[in-house]
Amino acid sequence: MHRFVVVGGGAGGLELATRLGDRFGARSREPQAIVTLVDRNPTHIWKPLLHEVAAGSMDPFTHQLEYAAQAYWHGFEFQQGSLLGIDRTARTLSVSAVLEENGREMLPARTLQYDTLIIAIGSTTNFFNVAGAEEHALALDTVAQAERFRRQLISACARVQQGAVKADATHPLVQIAIVGGGATGVELSAELRNTAHVLSAYGLHGLDPQYGIGIVLIESGPRLLPALPERVSTETAKLLTKRAIGLRFDDRVIEVTPTAVKTASGNDVRADLTVWAAGIKAPPILAQLDGLAVNALGQLNVRPTLQTEADDNIFALGDCAACAWPETGRNVPPRAQAAHQQASFLFKSLSGRLRNEPLQAFTYRDFGSLVSLGHVTAVGNLMGGLIGGSMFIEGMVARVMYMSLYRLHIASLHGWPRMFLDTLAHWLRRRTVPRVKLH
Repeated sequence: MHRFVVVGGGAGGLELATRLGDRFGARSREPQAIVTLVDRNPTHIWKPLLHEVAAGSMDPFTHQLEYAAQAYWHGFEFQQGSLLGIDRTARTLSVSAVLEENGREMLPARTLQYDTLIIAIGSTTNFFNVAGAEEHALALDTVAQAERFRRQLISACARVQQGAVKADATHPLVQIAIVGGGATGVELSAELRNTAHVLSAYGLHGLDPQYGIGIVLIESGPRLLPALPERVSTETAKLLTKRAIGLRFDDRVIEVTPTAVKTASGNDVRADLTVWAAGIKAPPILAQLDGLAVNALGQLNVRPTLQTEADDNIFALGDCAACAWPETGRNVPPRAQAAHQQASFLFKSLSGRLRNEPLQAFTYRDFGSLVSLGHVTAVGNLMGGLIGGSMFIEGMVARVMYMSLYRLHIASLHGWPRMFLDTLAHWLRRRTVPRVKLH
């Protein structure tokens, strides 16, 4: 039995483990492989949704997927723990112990054997060594971090409401600073403005939802969404400005304190809460793996087949892989669509590998990008083979397409019938609960 081990249960890793389990695992018609998924967490949530968790507009517990259940349904094994290292000669990887909240060991450290290893551990926030950023700013890499921000926002509003005075656009009573004008920063800022209105409507604070809670987005470059076309950036800036979200461009952050964000221009920004969304890097463990080369961002260098440069039996995909995009002279961008395409490609490649077929080269297709600006609108561009060119879209149509991306992810994990049932269940639930989590 061939041993596939997938490390990382993000969008790409979980999709790949699921498809390999369905085709070759214990529940398949002709089992040919032992498929194992390794992740440090017991549950999965689609990472592009974390800004909604942070804003309180999504309850993560209704959207999380239990890895153990997915493994049972799709014929693979799940091992909880963090990757500690690999031994390429023995073809083994070390997995950390798992501790309970009180520090007692729940699962011991383990060593797993593999024939083919696929690394898909994603990315972490890059603080760029900015003074105080890691200590005083909140990242949105995990559900726990997103929930922590949401609770701190509600607490900050509750603290000031008793002595609330009239606020205006330049003197909000609670101010949130978001560092980074990429997709995460933009989507979080728009979602937070909606959250402010809902919290006020339910009486959780007496602040003016437009001016009592200030939101400032700080971008070191000349515009928002630098990876997307300029028209998308321009329209996004207009929509955020209409929602009383302050925008600061060409201003590099040099220090974060508990109460302020200091910039290179000398114009400090007051901040009761600071969110860092200025960039990503690969997890540090990748640079410590047995002889595997990484780039400046710590990503594993891979060949067009997605095999690592040093080892034919180790593959990498998603944010943690530095995969060339020859048409642009850059690497494939760290997007969910890239991880999905690479997972589909690797499923076909690894299936052929079991039949001793030669591996093909991965080709990335950019279908455009969509950015959510609240529960009723979005902006973005569609590109490539989807429409034969490039087209700007916005409004409800863009929002529906944005929501469909998540539903496609659910379909890839559970199949279309269950995806439709899941969609119906969440729609019904939204009819009986507030739009924002209130505690």
